Amino acid sequence: MWHRLLASAARVLKGPATLLYHVLVVALSAGAALSLPYVVGFIAQKFLDYWSLIENERVFLISLEIAVAILLTLFVHYVWRSWEDRKLARMARGARLAYFPSSRRLLARRRVKNLKDTQGLRRDVMLIGSTGFRTFMDPRGDLHNVIQNCRTARILLLNPHSEGASVRAKSIPDPDITPESLTRQITRTVDFLKGLKAIQKDVKLKLYPEAPFLKLAVLGDYAWVQHYHAGLDVQAMPEYMFEHDQNPGSLYAIVYQYFLTMWKDAAIPEYDLETDELIYRDATGNEARREKFQKAPLEVSERPEAEADIPA
Repeated sequence: MWHRLLASAARVLKGPATLLYHVLVVALSAGAALSLPYVVGFIAQKFLDYWSLIENERVFLISLEIAVAILLTLFVHYVWRSWEDRKLARMARGARLAYFPSSRRLLARRRVKNLKDTQGLRRDVMLIGSTGFRTFMDPRGDLHNVIQNCRTARILLLNPHSEGASVRAKSIPDPDITPESLTRQITRTVDFLKGLKAIQKDVKLKLYPEAPFLKLAVLGDYAWVQHYHAGLDVQAMPEYMFEHDQNPGSLYAIVYQYFLTMWKDAAIPEYDLETDELIYRDATGNEARREKFQKAPLEVSERPEAEADIPA
């Protein structure tokens, strides 16, 4: 019963309350409109009073002019930079540049590694590198998990017994980088790939003779590119990620074609992971001859059984 009485009272009061609300809004609007000339006049009078006090203050006026000029310069510079950034953004989109880490700090490297893990999972992977040691053989490498979880892997590494390996080693001022050290790193990388082959992983390896030019990783619809600059560690070079697109101006298509050209080159032998032999083929793809690959003897600290004894 009380609920019905309260509901009836609310309905009775609802009409006057709505009317009172509209009356209040109209009254406030009328008051604001009537008081506007007085408010504007008051502000104008105060402005004139203050201006009469400062119009003869030369130092203040000069300071004000300088401040306005600085603000105007900053504004024009901001507009110009925004326009330039928009042009660069359009060019990056046209080239299908999808990601470029702004630094090589820990968080940036971790983000890069996570991106590569995501893009390479259950995908066809195509790699070009020098030794592959820090790239995917080392458990801390960006592609260590990718190689183990990809669908297929086609890998091009530097032949340590070639003239290109000697040129690359001599171009780096680090005394620890020698043709012998490159050979040891490639030997460990080959052993790692042989372990993947042994568990029925679809892995193929070729060894090219020229000095390395690009470090390339094609992971499905994405390509990561770095440049092997003479005298610099490739880890210090910027890394770019390009995305596959139907746009003919996309750089993904260029680096993808670059990999295919090298992979199909008959002068680059395939490494037989079962017999440790280099397989040379003719222009038609038929096997022409085989050569035994001279692997470097591993030091005690580099052997797999010795690594287990090294404290973490």
